Amino acid sequence: MPSIKINGISAIQSNPSNTILETIENAGMEPEYNCRDGHCGACRCKLVSGEVEYVGFAMAYTQADEILPCICKAKSDVVLDDVNYSLKEKRA
Repeated sequence: MPSIKINGISAIQSNPSNTILETIENAGMEPEYNCRDGHCGACRCKLVSGEVEYVGFAMAYTQADEILPCICKAKSDVVLDDVNYSLKEKRA
């Protein structure tokens, strides 16, 4: 399974059937997003290295070094930067 390194801090394992956004959520993080289908661009981040596969059509504008995690799956180990997220609060 590919590894996803986020903002140089967190490294998580990607499930090949999940998008990168879903993988981040399953790791206990709350990434910023609005639509989950490539329209809004709220989840946009920089792809520093690695290869992704788009599983949807990107409607939001991205630069050459940016991806939309809501509609991408990791094809190899991936390093992402500028990912906006918070940690989920643990409930007792």
